[in-house]
Amino acid sequence: MAKKVFIWSAHPRAGSLSDALADAYAMGAEQGGAEVRQLNLSAMTFSADFPGYTDTRSPLEPDLKAWQDNIAWADHLLFVHPYWWGAMPGRAKAVLDRALLPGFGFKYHREGLGWDKLLKGKTADTIITSDTPPWYDTLRNRKPGRRVLKNQVLGFCGVKVRKIIQLGPVKTSKPTKIEGWIARAQRMGAKAAI
Repeated sequence: MAKKVFIWSAHPRAGSLSDALADAYAMGAEQGGAEVRQLNLSAMTFSADFPGYTDTRSPLEPDLKAWQDNIAWADHLLFVHPYWWGAMPGRAKAVLDRALLPGFGFKYHREGLGWDKLLKGKTADTIITSDTPPWYDTLRNRKPGRRVLKNQVLGFCGVKVRKIIQLGPVKTSKPTKIEGWIARAQRMGAKAAI
């Protein structure tokens, strides 16, 4: 049976480097025999307003419901996004706030601090682009964007992160370097299909 791969390009602008990396990953996964679905943040329409987790939530907009449906459908995920102010863009974070809900991604126990990880059994790769050199982000900042996504988002919901990479600095990279990153994303996609 073909592996099901969902790719989310979490950049608010269409035609971004994140989109190019997502497209290359999708190509690699499809060439490897995976069934692929892709959704780009730039094409999603939803309200970013989030009043917090309450019992009286309004229904999700169609694009947020589609995001959830794709997460539920997939065996393997790719999240690719730029690194802005130490994290993913606010609009991408709003998708997590609005759609990675209790009862979907996790479920708190009635008593105590425990929770159930409702997305257990899924795996993920993440690709983060940045103008901050990854070595500097690791040494100086202790890689907050990578840690949050791996541990406090995906890991919290039970998704096992296989590979998390940060590519940069984007603003000073020559086209040949960026082409190398795109080829790397395609190779990662091919491995995800296995």
